[in-house]
Amino acid sequence: MTELGVVFRPQLPPERLRSVARLADETGLEELWLWEDCFREGGISTAAAALAWTERVRIGVGLLPVPLRNVALTAMEAATLHRMFPGRALLGAGHGVQDWMEQVGARAESPLTLLREYLTALRALLRGERVTTQGRYVRLDDVALDWPPDGAVPAPVLAGATGPRTLRLSGETADGTILTASTPVEGVRRARRLVDEGRKAAGRDHEPHRVVVYLLAATGPGAEARLRAELEAEGQAGVPDLGVAGDASAVARAVRTLADAGADTVVLQPTGDEPDPEGFVRFAAQEVQPLLKSSR
Repeated sequence: MTELGVVFRPQLPPERLRSVARLADETGLEELWLWEDCFREGGISTAAAALAWTERVRIGVGLLPVPLRNVALTAMEAATLHRMFPGRALLGAGHGVQDWMEQVGARAESPLTLLREYLTALRALLRGERVTTQGRYVRLDDVALDWPPDGAVPAPVLAGATGPRTLRLSGETADGTILTASTPVEGVRRARRLVDEGRKAAGRDHEPHRVVVYLLAATGPGAEARLRAELEAEGQAGVPDLGVAGDASAVARAVRTLADAGADTVVLQPTGDEPDPEGFVRFAAQEVQPLLKSSR
């Protein structure tokens, strides 16, 4: 069954998050996703606030750039969220935008090596293991969390991935994969195949692996123009099957298409100039989500 979510884009001021998160909770939306984009809003701080303001909606962070964060700190923060809000936090980690990483002096010579070491250590720490490792980037000496997540409740670690090597790595070392809104339908199929190759190579093909896909979406007056403008600004206007503009039926069809291609969760990403973020959440929860549930 495909889950539905919405992105709270960090182009919005942080103080706007409360109303959006509470509305997502009240309207029955399944997931609300946050971004840690440089240099806007922190992923852990916004996730903690959103979780505290709500009762049931799952809060995802897609994603935490690993060059910015010591893995022990990420593990501490993730474990705290999982213990305070069991089953409701979904945290993703990834390379980050390399230009931004360069800008803050954190760019790694081998992002793939860093991500492999980081995901391996992070998942071990969250399982409550005591970790000693001397990798190229991740170095821990007898580190264990005093308050790891409750082992009875999953504490998944997702990885953001685009290229084939990172997609295979995600299958090997993560519990799920996050795909950007730049991923067309055929790209989702290809990503799923590569992730599954990684899972098989690591002997993890018997374990669940969630694929989360962002879908650029616009509705209401001027939806087509707003969608087209955003795709043009990103240099993707000529890519087929990217984004959807229209009513709930059109958006639900696009979600189902991604689900058929291998997406377990589709997260609607409003355009950067979405005029009514709360209205967009209400549209997703009350108009699109019922259409998806009726087809399950």
